[in-house]
Amino acid sequence: MTGYKLLVKNARQVVQVSGSRESVKRGSDMNNLQVLEGAEGGYSILVDRDGIIADLGPSREVEARHCSDTIDTVVDATGRCLIPGLVDAHTHTVWAGDRVHEFAMKLAGATYMDVHKAGGGIYFTVEHTRGATEDTLYELLKERLVRAVRAGSTFVEVKSGYGLDLDTEVKMLKVTERARQSLPVDISCTYCGAHAIPKEKTSQEATTDVVNVQLPRIKDLMSSKQLCVHNIDVFCEQGVFDVTQSRDILLAGKSMGLNLNFHGEELHRLHSAEMGAEIGALAISHLEEVSEEGISAMAKSGTVGVLLPTTAYNLRLTPPPARAMIDGGMAVALGSDFNPNAHCLAMPLVMNLACVTLRMTMSESLVAATLNAAHALGQSDRHGSLEVGKLGNMLVLDAPRWEHLIYQMGSHQDVISHVIWHGDVVHRKQ
Repeated sequence: MTGYKLLVKNARQVVQVSGSRESVKRGSDMNNLQVLEGAEGGYSILVDRDGIIADLGPSREVEARHCSDTIDTVVDATGRCLIPGLVDAHTHTVWAGDRVHEFAMKLAGATYMDVHKAGGGIYFTVEHTRGATEDTLYELLKERLVRAVRAGSTFVEVKSGYGLDLDTEVKMLKVTERARQSLPVDISCTYCGAHAIPKEKTSQEATTDVVNVQLPRIKDLMSSKQLCVHNIDVFCEQGVFDVTQSRDILLAGKSMGLNLNFHGEELHRLHSAEMGAEIGALAISHLEEVSEEGISAMAKSGTVGVLLPTTAYNLRLTPPPARAMIDGGMAVALGSDFNPNAHCLAMPLVMNLACVTLRMTMSESLVAATLNAAHALGQSDRHGSLEVGKLGNMLVLDAPRWEHLIYQMGSHQDVISHVIWHGDVVHRKQ
């Protein structure tokens, strides 16, 4: 007799996304979903006590294979759908001091850089984050991640970047590690010390500080197991870090074993996409201004494009050319870009915006918010699809088809019946 943590039984539809242990879907393959439906009695998923999917398939077959085993929790999904837990591939969730007062400025026509030059934007948040205690930042992060989980995210990327000095960046990374160890959500930690130029430094001085001061200290903390950092990010943008400086920072992170996952081509076309593809970037975010050559280079290198439709929406930017990327053979992922400037943690809303404003199909949007987002974080071997051997992270949808999660815009709290993380029910609809 074997013991298991969870059985989700009798689902009408199971959207595996992939059933062949693919690490990523590119180009037209993003429209190909592995979906189980049509079996009499529905489908079941069994999760072992390590939180790993141990079996899935028609309910009658799963039940026959495990009829003598003990199961701690059973969720009846009759008439409902199962999909993988959503993956948010790009967030800035550790900060203090909201910027609601800037929203009116933007509505009146101020650009991102107008606010930035006026001492607002990132600088405002940096000031408040520097002044906040580690405990304060942890409580803020905890509350935000709980909201993300309620909206269906089971794996979230979390960046530093509102410190711009060694002490505050380390404080933010420690807060993220504390959350990673204690909260029911998987976290990919990103060091983003090159998020802006500190007021007291030039861009080259800031580059030197990141490469020669901040990164060596972070490496020491990783070696002593005080921090677990997975990715390195830089804001490659006109007036911030240029392409050469960004390349130097990214390569310094790469030498430490960090994944290259950075902001590029958001406001100006600098050809950072081509640079990132050349040096082996795992992912590049934003890409509103990416060139045809950049798309081609990323498709060839396998670099994932992480698209952030809330940012283009809030800043009234031209949306990134998602159709050209997918048609050009790229892998596209999605992120919420949660930050004081784009206050959204709901990936179902992000997926709806991707369909409407980026002209992605619903299947492409689901792949981008699951398997491809996990791949953009180097974790698609464990996340992003419902397959034996992967983590038992899934959503039970109170709907006849999975598409209702996107179709019912803004109603994800009603559509999501259960959020399951590592085989534990961590949220259920009231």
